[in-house]
Amino acid sequence: MFGRLGAPEIILILVVIVLLFGAKKLPDMARSLGKSARILKSEAKAMKSDGNATAPAEPAQQPAQSTEAPRTIQASPGDVTSARPVTEPTDSTQR
Repeated sequence: MFGRLGAPEIILILVVIVLLFGAKKLPDMARSLGKSARILKSEAKAMKSDGNATAPAEPAQQPAQSTEAPRTIQASPGDVTSARPVTEPTDSTQR
């Protein structure tokens, strides 16, 4: 019953969406959805690169303090107005 969506069904769904949300709000909703997708993609890429970079071969030889600059998370790629420095969490369980 719902397995195949043809062109008439897709057109009907789009018409219902336009009627429900209005033509003025749809571009704003699409823009915010795209921005959210870019943020999610950049954060996932940052987490993946952090996971590969921070996995030390031997944790006993890791220096006590790091001389790296603090990471900066941006709202979207290239958006420097909303960038904020992020302090890395410290592990207080090690002695």
